[in-house]
Amino acid sequence: MINYEVVKNWSFQDIVHSYSVRDSMLYALGIGMGADPTDESELGFVYEKTLQAVPTMVAVLGSPGPWLREPTTGADYVKLVHGEQHVRLLKPLPVAATVVARNRVVSLTDKGAGKGAIAVILRELRDQASGELLAEIRQMNFLRGDGGFSAHSGVSDPGPEALPPVPDRAPDLEVSLPTLERQALIYRLSGDYNPLHSDPAVARAAGFSRPILHGLCTYGMAAHALLKVACAYQAARVQHLAVRFTAPVYPGETIRFQFWHGAPGALHLRARIDARDVVVLNNGIATVT
Repeated sequence: MINYEVVKNWSFQDIVHSYSVRDSMLYALGIGMGADPTDESELGFVYEKTLQAVPTMVAVLGSPGPWLREPTTGADYVKLVHGEQHVRLLKPLPVAATVVARNRVVSLTDKGAGKGAIAVILRELRDQASGELLAEIRQMNFLRGDGGFSAHSGVSDPGPEALPPVPDRAPDLEVSLPTLERQALIYRLSGDYNPLHSDPAVARAAGFSRPILHGLCTYGMAAHALLKVACAYQAARVQHLAVRFTAPVYPGETIRFQFWHGAPGALHLRARIDARDVVVLNNGIATVT
């Protein structure tokens, strides 16, 4: 049983993360940028001549790793899934820098026995040289095996605010982006070496026919789609992107991203795999300038 006091008060050390121009280009390649090597808009993320960093790269900087696997947390780590990802950019992300990440648990919510629990972790990312806040990264983990803990601990936090549903009408903008059969093998080089995304035997043991694409790779592809349809590939225009993960993507599939105009500067987002008629990202919301 998950231990509320231990998890809620988990002490994270500051994480100093240095990344290079090469890392920025590798992340962009991992989410599919540069598929057409003559497209100068995408070359701006994979070629050093006019390099920009993809804004969602902040999600892989300064991660605390699989800390909920520690026995003292009591969490059923095997049943943990990534539920939502939020990124808010306060400054354009440099193409190379040393950053300091400060992580903390914001909330731990009991959904009830047999219904799981929700843990929300907030990361602040600061430029080490200037101390400026670059980004806030909020990750929601769904702990499917840990519902009912409040019956023992006597405490549970209010749940996070729900992401808004997409409008009930045809999308205003759409773009389809293909994935490579080997895309998970490229994306993992940005720091997520979970064998679920590379080892066929591990994937089969987890109930999948083959390794699946990282959720954060699909999330990065959503940023790519947003840059393409709403930002003219100008990374500094992306201010916020939040999504709910609803189904896995298999490398080699094509993802269709759908956008709806909302309030000024806001877009709603959903992503589908038409070949399987499944929604893989939903309730997305983005803010651009």
